[in-house]
Amino acid sequence: MKIEGVSALVTGGGSGLGEATARRLAEKGALVHVMDLNAEAAARVAGEIGGVAISGNVASEAEAEHAVGRANGARGGLRILVNCAGIGTAGRVIGRNGVMPLADFERVIRVNLIGTFNMMRLAAAAMAELPELDDKARGAIVNTASVAAFDGQIGQAAYAASKGGIVSLALPMAREFARFGVRVNTIAPGIFLTPLLHSLPEEAQQSLAAAIPYPARLGDPGEFASTVCFCIENQYLNAEVIRLDGAIRMQPK
Repeated sequence: MKIEGVSALVTGGGSGLGEATARRLAEKGALVHVMDLNAEAAARVAGEIGGVAISGNVASEAEAEHAVGRANGARGGLRILVNCAGIGTAGRVIGRNGVMPLADFERVIRVNLIGTFNMMRLAAAAMAELPELDDKARGAIVNTASVAAFDGQIGQAAYAASKGGIVSLALPMAREFARFGVRVNTIAPGIFLTPLLHSLPEEAQQSLAAAIPYPARLGDPGEFASTVCFCIENQYLNAEVIRLDGAIRMQPK
């Protein structure tokens, strides 16, 4: 499916992997709707790429409907959804302060997994009503999981569960949306140089990079964005989960 000239929606587009993706899609000619809980971050990125800023919570039905509605009202309808919004709260199930509060687990699942599903269901419904493009497609969805879905470390029970759920969504939803001409793919990134890691000391960054077989460095968000574009443009890629991690396999802790 071509990216040029279509309407796209990127959640978590105000920073990190989402920002890199929004910028790359804009470079390729899409009108990018940058959705982020941080209104200022969304406005900054959208202003720099000629896109549309949307402040919203992906786990909110009303706010997600608003975002999808705005993106679907541009350039003939919403054709691309990229889900990058998420949180990475860590904590042991049984820690020094006792048992993990259930609310902590629920929050991670709600934002990462339910938020992703919420955006997918609404975007796919909008895409299904659009006319077919020349290649018989109506839209493409790309979700963001994590290597933690496969190699969850101690303290990542909630995060790994949420990302494992996103991995498991790919096949059943790709199968269901196939009749509409909407594909679903997932990227499971490893350790990327996002704003969170930028805040770590250089020594800590190098220690993380040393655990990656090849290339022995942290991932560049631009490499994630390129993979998103590959998922959108390669029409035969569907229901896949791509590990983008330099061959790292995370240790227990």
